[in-house]
Amino acid sequence: MIKNFIKVLFALLIATPVFSADLGGRILDIGSDTTYPPHESIDPNTGEVVGFDVDVVAEICKKINCKPNWVTTAWDGIFAALANKQFDMVVSGVTITDERDKIVDFSDPYIIVQQGVLMRVENKGSTIENYKSGSLSLASQKGTTNAELGEELVGRANLKLFDDFSAAVLALQNGDVDGVIIDSTSAAAYEQEFAGELTVGITGLSSDPLGLVFQEGDSLQDAFNEGLAAIKNDGTLDNLIIKWWPK
Repeated sequence: MIKNFIKVLFALLIATPVFSADLGGRILDIGSDTTYPPHESIDPNTGEVVGFDVDVVAEICKKINCKPNWVTTAWDGIFAALANKQFDMVVSGVTITDERDKIVDFSDPYIIVQQGVLMRVENKGSTIENYKSGSLSLASQKGTTNAELGEELVGRANLKLFDDFSAAVLALQNGDVDGVIIDSTSAAAYEQEFAGELTVGITGLSSDPLGLVFQEGDSLQDAFNEGLAAIKNDGTLDNLIIKWWPK
């Protein structure tokens, strides 16, 4: 009996994850440019912030005992605002780059995305060369890695920048630009929303890891890495990817 009890207890200890990170129910202010579906956007019916990133943070908080408070903020200056402690962290479909890492800290990657070009369906079949030559105009959101890649590919003169992606997509719909360079995950959401009007015509321009962002030296980085590892290992993260990008 005692041996069996010890075996059962040992099995439970192995099966039950033990978290060293416990934030004690702490409320975390999270800065986010909530104009980037399906990563984060405002539900027009509820006014709440929803999206893949929102679900990822919620699941991590279940593991490490915290409560997210989403704070909508403009993308321009978001990292400086974090460094100045206006937020506890930033979650906004952020690509991990060496340049950004100089002023903030990143979690381990939680998803890897491709960059591509969203365009009107009548322009399907267009290539980067069409945009580089100036026969078609390309747009993106300023201050993003998408904009950096766009400038590298077609030149600054052939790239129009907007404050947020929703404005760039609206310009695309109105015919003011002919393509928007954007992460493929978000491009797919726009393609679905505006089926028959917009399409992801160019894909695989680059591969970018996205990370959660923290103030330099903040212990939240370690806590969230622990929680992120847990939702990767138990399949939760895979299920969220399927939820937001069903095949």
